[in-house]
Amino acid sequence: MSKEAAQAFIEKMKSDHAFRARVLAEEGVEARMALIGAEGFDCSAEEIGAAQDDWDAELDDVVGGGQPGCALYEPACSLYCPY
Repeated sequence: MSKEAAQAFIEKMKSDHAFRARVLAEEGVEARMALIGAEGFDCSAEEIGAAQDDWDAELDDVVGGGQPGCALYEPACSLYCPY
């Protein structure tokens, strides 16, 4: 498991719409994490969340705060979205 793999996963979710659709088609965190692992991303849901937090903080620095950007947490694209 690695932070680098989690960051690479977030980048792929942002840039590859077909990949994102395949991940989102899976129901539940376990099924999504199994697909993520099968795609070669050796990371946990917690590492993905931490990498997302890091990305949000970097974006806040660039744009001066406000709503964070979203790779995983936009509606309907989350591994475990509370919204």
